[in-house]
Amino acid sequence: MREAAFARPFRFRVRAAADGACTLVVPFDPAFERPGGIVAGIVFMTAADVAMWLAIKTLSALDDPSVTVSLQSSFLRSARREDIVCRARVIRAGKSLAHGIAECATASRRRRPVGSAR
Repeated sequence: MREAAFARPFRFRVRAAADGACTLVVPFDPAFERPGGIVAGIVFMTAADVAMWLAIKTLSALDDPSVTVSLQSSFLRSARREDIVCRARVIRAGKSLAHGIAECATASRRRRPVGSAR
């Protein structure tokens, strides 16, 4: 993931990746804070996109040229000045198209859901 310039500003850390699934940790960064201390939605959307991209790569190969065709995001609640965990899993993979679900939650013990994407 270090080679993916578009993901560098978010400082994602891969916690786990195997068999069509990937879990990323997104460290809190004040640069992505909206007024009122709310983590900007772009963080959830990008985390979901990258986690799904890596989940797909666990089924194909690291050099797989897959790109996102569609991403529908839902914001469930705000996160405030805290790390986020995003889990993605492939639910169907074909020859040229894969479908999956990514869910983001706060990294605290309470693990409050903050967003999802398909």
